[in-house]
Amino acid sequence: MSLTRDFKLTVVERVRREPEFARALLDEAATLFLNGETDTARLVLRDLVNATVGFEQLATVTKKPSKSLHRMLSPRGNPSMDNLAAIFGAVRTGLKVDFDVRVVEAA
Repeated sequence: MSLTRDFKLTVVERVRREPEFARALLDEAATLFLNGETDTARLVLRDLVNATVGFEQLATVTKKPSKSLHRMLSPRGNPSMDNLAAIFGAVRTGLKVDFDVRVVEAA
């Protein structure tokens, strides 16, 4: 018997148990995108979509095929800004949060 768990299952369970964790993942995905770490940002956002709204509901909300959304948030994905905004908007709405952007000066 294996002592490890599937990472995706762990994320799903923690998001459902701790809404603050879901909000932190959304914040992290946005921060990563804004800092140019798009590859990691897409993967965090994909895990968050899986744990919250799901790709089928996301497809309905964004009016984009689920398969296209999966590709956009894959390691080699390249979502347009419009699609990315729609994805963030759907997740944000699902989590009932707003973004508060602050500029922090680099040291």
